Amino acid sequence: MPSYLFWLFSTVMLIGGTAVVAFRNPVSSALSVVTCFVGLAGLFIGLSAFFVGVIQILVYTGAVMVLFLFIIMLLDLKDEEKPAKPLLPIAAGIALVAAFMVQLVGILFRSPNKIAPLLDETTLASAAKGFDKGSKIATTLHDGKLPDVHLIGHTLFTEYNFPLQVLGVLLLVATVGVVVLSKRQAE
Repeated sequence: MPSYLFWLFSTVMLIGGTAVVAFRNPVSSALSVVTCFVGLAGLFIGLSAFFVGVIQILVYTGAVMVLFLFIIMLLDLKDEEKPAKPLLPIAAGIALVAAFMVQLVGILFRSPNKIAPLLDETTLASAAKGFDKGSKIATTLHDGKLPDVHLIGHTLFTEYNFPLQVLGVLLLVATVGVVVLSKRQAE
């Protein structure tokens, strides 16, 4: 990815993320999330993660945010009145940002400064040795193509199977909780 495209998409993403917090109108904040997601999808596509970038646009930007916008408009939310700003939440927010910055600097200084290898045919063929011969991933890598969908699925269901199952249970519990809470409010 050319560096100017990285900075362009990063700037779009950061402006969208900042606008989510800065706008007081929920519809404007939701549209800012869309802007942030578009910038993020541009970064994914620029990093050769085409599947993740397209899914980012289709699922998150297209489906989820449109659903959020419908819900916000159905609830007919008004602009929030500005309450008085006590110092404790502001100080807690600044302390949280400082803690994240310290953590980010620590991670950046510990991680090696390596450049990712080029995805040419020899690199892909050598990467195919880590998979079973005859599998879809090994065959596609030997053909000089990157099977990113299969690699994501393989990584999720082999290396991150337990966190994936925990995440699924959490989402199921959250869905059941929303249904129970909405039924209580209706009664």
